[in-house]
Amino acid sequence: MDRSVGVAELIGEMSEVVSAHDQYMSEQLQRNGVEIVHGRATFQDANSVSVLTTTGQQMLLQAKNFVICTGSKPRHPDHVAIDHEHVYDSDSILTLAYLPQTMVVLGGGVIACEYASIFAMLGVRVTLIDRYAKPLGFLDHDLTDAFVAAFELRGGDFLGEVDVVSCAFDGVSQVATTLADGTVIKSDKVLCAQGRVADLQNLNIERAGLAINDRQLLSVDEHGRTSQSHIYAAGDVVGPPSLASSSMEQGRRAACHMLGKELGVIGDLLPSGIYSIPELSSVGLTEKQAREQYDGVVVGLADFREIARGHIANAQDGLLKLVVSADGVIRGVHVIGTHATDLVHIGQMGLLQGADVNTFIDNIFNFPTYAESYRVAAIHAAAKLAARGGAQVNAFTVACRHGAEGNTYFKTFFDRAATGHAAAFQKAQSVIQDDVHRNKLINIKRMWGSQLHAIMG
Repeated sequence: MDRSVGVAELIGEMSEVVSAHDQYMSEQLQRNGVEIVHGRATFQDANSVSVLTTTGQQMLLQAKNFVICTGSKPRHPDHVAIDHEHVYDSDSILTLAYLPQTMVVLGGGVIACEYASIFAMLGVRVTLIDRYAKPLGFLDHDLTDAFVAAFELRGGDFLGEVDVVSCAFDGVSQVATTLADGTVIKSDKVLCAQGRVADLQNLNIERAGLAINDRQLLSVDEHGRTSQSHIYAAGDVVGPPSLASSSMEQGRRAACHMLGKELGVIGDLLPSGIYSIPELSSVGLTEKQAREQYDGVVVGLADFREIARGHIANAQDGLLKLVVSADGVIRGVHVIGTHATDLVHIGQMGLLQGADVNTFIDNIFNFPTYAESYRVAAIHAAAKLAARGGAQVNAFTVACRHGAEGNTYFKTFFDRAATGHAAAFQKAQSVIQDDVHRNKLINIKRMWGSQLHAIMG
């Protein structure tokens, strides 16, 4: 691969996408009668801002209400000498003119992992360094483990529980990253992605009677109002979750509130989406969190390689995980792989409605689709619950009604089944009253005899 052409093409495509999105947003605002002024604004007092426009004009704007949504900027640690030529931050990395041979990425959060995996996929030898044992510590452990495995499979190297004491260009050709134990790692480039901070520095918010809190953010109420009730704030300046989707909703709600428009209560099940390679997405409780809150938690897994759509797409890494409490209710959904950030919304809607495993077992999904993985994972979880002698035998009866021959769901269940399912199988057999479906269940038992042998004894 021509590495210089490769990165130029990527940056070019990104610029086209950003430009098209900006144009769309500008047209949408203009259609709705919104005047756009490009420039740098600073508060003069609580009711006015001064704007130095991009054409050099000075404007004074007064308003009844204001919304502060200036976003964030990369954090620059004192021990990292960011020069935007050899040592980059998460903004300036997009000015990279060519793909280096080697790169060190500092951080273990979303931005660090996204860029680390992208550069590794492009053939750069990437070392990801973080002070914690695992990156993306807020995710379910199966997703984190799968991400690290995929990253290392592509030639990346993760160093956890490591402190960096200094990082700077050596004045010749390499960047030297020095660790607390004295180890020095040399690389062509370094990306420092150790968080972002609210971009409030030049707003003169104190003139408006505002002050940042101890987290260097603006405090707001449930409507987005600051300590000055006519001034609102949204997005990164108010802190987590600091997502584009949540920021847009915060801005919409702030605008509606100042205009006296009533809104429904916003849902508290916010999905996370990480655009690494592979994609990661999650909603609800992790397995660890669920086990701390509920007894008898089980997990249901669906490997994308077991899904027909995964075979078609030659999916190398992909997994959907359902975290289920003993009553069969789904408590968390975690996805890694192709379309993970799309698939998670099925689980999000299920969690909002209190769905249990039978919600996914008893309903039909298009075939072949990645969405089928919900059904496979639900059957896997139901089988585990049934093994404990519980009432979750629907996995058997419903799958039986889809016929014996070539049944993906039964094969997945039997392939995955642990010992102790004999009683559950007999229970499923007893609840099927008609001979046709009873015979199908018997045929299934014969078809998958080798798998059933371990179950039935």
